[in-house]
Amino acid sequence: MTKRVVDTPHGPARAEMHCAAEGRAALLLGHGAGGGIAAPDLVAATRAAVAVGVHVALVEQPYRVAGRRAPAPAGQLDTAWLAVAEDLGSRWFDGLPMVFGGRSSGARVACRTSSEGQAVAVLCLAFPVHPPGKPEKSRIPELDGVEVPALVVQGENDPFGRPDPAHHREVVLLPGDHNLKADLDGVGRAVSEWLDRVLRPLEV
Repeated sequence: MTKRVVDTPHGPARAEMHCAAEGRAALLLGHGAGGGIAAPDLVAATRAAVAVGVHVALVEQPYRVAGRRAPAPAGQLDTAWLAVAEDLGSRWFDGLPMVFGGRSSGARVACRTSSEGQAVAVLCLAFPVHPPGKPEKSRIPELDGVEVPALVVQGENDPFGRPDPAHHREVVLLPGDHNLKADLDGVGRAVSEWLDRVLRPLEV
């Protein structure tokens, strides 16, 4: 494991690198709004990705590196994320296809930046479809805007809602709620199988 500090327009971000023996792609994973990169589902996804030959960078947003709990505005999150992706893409993962992903707020960032960042796929853990109890405030347009293969791993009882499958988008429902702790093996299995499948056509 290697840690790297990356300068962004909104302060330094940090990336914790977990390298596979032979990297076939790179997966960037972002954390939730109030959480960090040690979230159990992010750890499970990291292990699963490395096991199928994918390098992983767990990305800490500048507001977390600075010790703040309250998340930065969406525009700042997206700008910082793209700066990290560009830096890692050129210095560490040169020539490798990049998959964007994250849990909750991090999944939203991955969706919003996937096109500009030229991600080949998007992994969403516990995508927050709407704030709890407020289904009218839907964030589905962020998911619908993803134009590459996407996987959403969602708890069946997530108070933030659950999305439907769509063109390019697979949804795996697991027991549990927003933290996905109830079936971490299921998280890992879903991530490894999907990554292996979506990356295979790129290796021909």
